[in-house]
Amino acid sequence: MRIAAVSAALPSRRVTNDDILALVREHSAAGFEGDLEDALRKVSFWLAYSGSEARLWCDGQERPIDLLARAAEQALEQAEMARESIDVVIYTGIGRGFLEPGGAYHAAAALGIDRAQCFDVLDACMSWTRAVQLAEGLFASGACRTAMLVNAEFNMRPGGAVYPDVFTLRHADEITWSFPAYTLGEAASATILTAGGEAPWSFEFSSRPDLAELCNIPMAGYADYSLPSEKVARNGVGRFTSFGFDLHEAARIEAMEVFKRLDAPADGVSAVFTHASSRRFWQEMADTVGLGDQIFHVFQDTGNIVSASVPTAIATAVSQGRLNRGDRAIGWVGSAGMSFSAFSFVY
Repeated sequence: MRIAAVSAALPSRRVTNDDILALVREHSAAGFEGDLEDALRKVSFWLAYSGSEARLWCDGQERPIDLLARAAEQALEQAEMARESIDVVIYTGIGRGFLEPGGAYHAAAALGIDRAQCFDVLDACMSWTRAVQLAEGLFASGACRTAMLVNAEFNMRPGGAVYPDVFTLRHADEITWSFPAYTLGEAASATILTAGGEAPWSFEFSSRPDLAELCNIPMAGYADYSLPSEKVARNGVGRFTSFGFDLHEAARIEAMEVFKRLDAPADGVSAVFTHASSRRFWQEMADTVGLGDQIFHVFQDTGNIVSASVPTAIATAVSQGRLNRGDRAIGWVGSAGMSFSAFSFVY
């Protein structure tokens, strides 16, 4: 299997850390109990600590489907492929407009890909990585020869799961389960994979379902589908709740273990692409395994772009000449669930 093309389309509104603080202040001022300015200083500290500088959101006129289409058209052009060559479209990630049918159907319709098989993969920030492994299995079985993976991680739309409700703090304790919302950015990506290629991919995965309560967007009636938990729905039904500090502490152990199982040699690795959840965290992890100079960050510019993190980083590295054909790269992801993955491939 090889990456024939990978492209990202980013929205135009640049939102700085200062902008985030202003938004939290605006939405929290009326009902906050305690010292709001002290709470904002804590948010500011953790944003700077994580390595956050800015993130990109839609400007109000931009639509996720248009950015998805732009990324897909760019990928087709890079791969020098006609849309009729795509055998399967896989929609990955959290951002979506439909529970039924899968987002892949609407994406394929918008792209004029009329006869491809379509389905979704939903595994939070791990979705793209899972879809890549599934595509490899489809190729190995002979079911198809070309797959397009697309996502549209646009989760900051007003009235959605994050904004403005999670920006409306009532007391400082809520930062504990709301802070990751302030790092989120938006992006669409498109990846074209083809069967063949000289070098096989290597994947390692692990899951910790006992940590499922740490990051959720619960639906109405969710309690009938899960064990009782005081952590789920702390921000309400349909709202993003994420205990980011606990997530990263768990990931420090689990992501390291899955990386060790990959047993990838440090020599010869040109780039490391990670989930864009914290620049500091992933830099520390890469330093620990001797790949600190190879890690390629986008978090400081894009924010946490969920399942679009790795493909956007790959596309950016290619455009900047940091990743070239024949180079070996490593992907490293931790995700709500919780799930963890490390994988190795030749671009």
